[in-house]
Amino acid sequence: MKQYGFGIIGCGMIAEFHAASIRDIPQARLVACAEPVEERRKQFVEKHGCDGAADYHELVKREDVDIVCVCTPTGAHLDPATAAARAGKHVVVEKPIEVTLERADKLIGACDENNVRLCAIFPSRFAEAARTLKAAIEQGRFGRIVVGDCYNKWWRSQEYYDSGGWRGTWELDGGGACMNQGIHAIDMIQWFMGPVETVVAFTDCLAHERIEVEDTAVAALRYKSGAMGVIECTTSVHPGLSRKIEIHGDKGTVVMENLAFTTWEFAEGRAEDEQIKKKFAPGTTLERAGAADPRAISHANHREQLSDFLNAIETGSEPIVDGREGRKAIEIITAIYRSGQTGQPVRLPL
Repeated sequence: MKQYGFGIIGCGMIAEFHAASIRDIPQARLVACAEPVEERRKQFVEKHGCDGAADYHELVKREDVDIVCVCTPTGAHLDPATAAARAGKHVVVEKPIEVTLERADKLIGACDENNVRLCAIFPSRFAEAARTLKAAIEQGRFGRIVVGDCYNKWWRSQEYYDSGGWRGTWELDGGGACMNQGIHAIDMIQWFMGPVETVVAFTDCLAHERIEVEDTAVAALRYKSGAMGVIECTTSVHPGLSRKIEIHGDKGTVVMENLAFTTWEFAEGRAEDEQIKKKFAPGTTLERAGAADPRAISHANHREQLSDFLNAIETGSEPIVDGREGRKAIEIITAIYRSGQTGQPVRLPL
């Protein structure tokens, strides 16, 4: 595999995860960044030893940049991603890929039209615990799956929202506890459970001031399979709890708290079950990572996802999470918001 040159657009917190991941991959090299805020750009350049530009149009023109990571606020993903695609660069976009389905579809279309690959960052799918649970589902160990729930009861302070003018806005954040924080859990539950058919939801801002979006959301789901479920997402619950995903079937139940299994029980046991319980037991992982501090996560799964994307480019295959996969969580969240605003059930697809 050749070495691929990366450019990063936007030098905020999440760009550090991309830079660290690129540094860990032998076939990757961080070439340049683009950031309009001079002081932030200078700090990033000095830390990571790359070139810096104020304008992303300058970055995407570089011949030594093969892949562009878009790490701007969510509502500012479309324009730089489109510019990168038109310049023939493969594109990596942080979650969610955009703030509305319309804008997400435009971004996906721009990459299709210019024959470049698009990766939607959902690193939780690349955690070994998540893959272990996914394999159990695919092996039919749950029998008929009847309930699939996700709970993302996190905390963010008022200072968190006040520290960035884009946070808590519809235009640039795209929503609140569901779109910004809970989207990882929502992506995971639909990955495990399959498509959602109907959503009924309540959303509100209960614990914060000066934000336009929800800090508390509760939704009931009917999946296309006939199974049911619940989604709860908050930034209003102090001190912030571990993300929890529950899969229940008539032959088994698994409860995953962050990257630990607190329950792994099946009617038909297997030899590997005890090893799985031991390997992913509570206390062996970062059980509350991200629950109160958005920086308190590892870049390891970002690294795994970027490695998968490089492999897809090299082999001509599809990345595990392409743009259309990344769109699915946005569709569910859009349905939650519509139901919360209208008080009516919302049927998918949208």
